[in-house]
Amino acid sequence: MTGIYRVVTHVLAVLFVPVAWVVARGRARHVACQWALGARYPAENLAGLTPGTYAAFTAARTEALWRHGILLGLTSGHRDAATQADLFHAEVQRAGSHELALHLTLPPAQSQHVQGVALDVRPYEGAQWLEVHGGRFGLYRVYDNEWWHFEYHPDGRPQRLPHPGFAATRAAS
Repeated sequence: MTGIYRVVTHVLAVLFVPVAWVVARGRARHVACQWALGARYPAENLAGLTPGTYAAFTAARTEALWRHGILLGLTSGHRDAATQADLFHAEVQRAGSHELALHLTLPPAQSQHVQGVALDVRPYEGAQWLEVHGGRFGLYRVYDNEWWHFEYHPDGRPQRLPHPGFAATRAAS
């Protein structure tokens, strides 16, 4: 099924190029790609990402589609502090402790989603592509246990950690 979505999205992008050329001449392929991916992932929300994160992600997904035929969608980007707090508290309940919850999510003060620089991407093939090519855009996978989580670090690759709360749990030890 992924192959069908990939082909249809690429065909849509090609069909959108003439209209995009009228709207944004120097960026027609980029704009057409964003429109096609918007049709493929209609619930996607890129609002709240920092300008650098937004630019890096849209440039990466444009290259992924046009050069490699890979779809790169966003499951979750920016989250407000209240949403992040709800996610963290739900994970504490599910995992049974604050420490165990830190293996999959962070409280708002520590989450890069709240800062607008974290991206949870999809599908798996898109994340694999981003792992290989994302550094050119300042996008890096930062946790071993989350294949989907990338962050914008324009100054270079950050240290890769085993899980989101690794630094906090190590400091508490």
